[in-house]
Amino acid sequence: MKGPVKSDVGGAPLYQLKITLKWSKPPIWRRLVAPSDMTLDRLHSVIQIAMGWTDSHMHQFVVGRTFYGRSDPEMGGADIEMLDETRHSLADLAPAAKSKFIYEYDFGDSWEHEVVVEKVLAPDRGFKHAACLAGANNCPPEDCGGIGGYYDLLEAVSDPKHPDHADLKEWLDGDFDPAFFDLDETNARLRRVKA
Repeated sequence: MKGPVKSDVGGAPLYQLKITLKWSKPPIWRRLVAPSDMTLDRLHSVIQIAMGWTDSHMHQFVVGRTFYGRSDPEMGGADIEMLDETRHSLADLAPAAKSKFIYEYDFGDSWEHEVVVEKVLAPDRGFKHAACLAGANNCPPEDCGGIGGYYDLLEAVSDPKHPDHADLKEWLDGDFDPAFFDLDETNARLRRVKA
């Protein structure tokens, strides 16, 4: 599968992406701009930063029945072919506007993100790093048990009478604001990842 053709003017087209953590209500999402020729290993880093994850677990990209990620012989799973994410680009997964794919992070908690190409933008020679245009709501804490565990956690920490309230507040190491999202801090961190 071939993605958009590079322009003579300034390289690859840019993609405006919307990344939404599946089953989150209210939605946890980010809107990004990234070059269509960005390799998937770099896109993984961009998604980690934009969403607020800590890159502590395995991940994969999924399009239909095709999987892209890091090959890890110790993980087993010989029945599933994993294509090398360093050899494939964003445009390989999503060749046009309205294309979508799944980014899954942490196979235990199974955080699935739907990634949609909202727009294909003209190439820009001055574009040096992915940028976050907007977003809403905080990323769940790592290792909280997936989306169901996250909502159980929020319920427990918001109810001082809940039997797990004190333990979970301590586990969170203070306050956790589920509505928090800092666009400026996100972009400052994204500037460290070369497009």
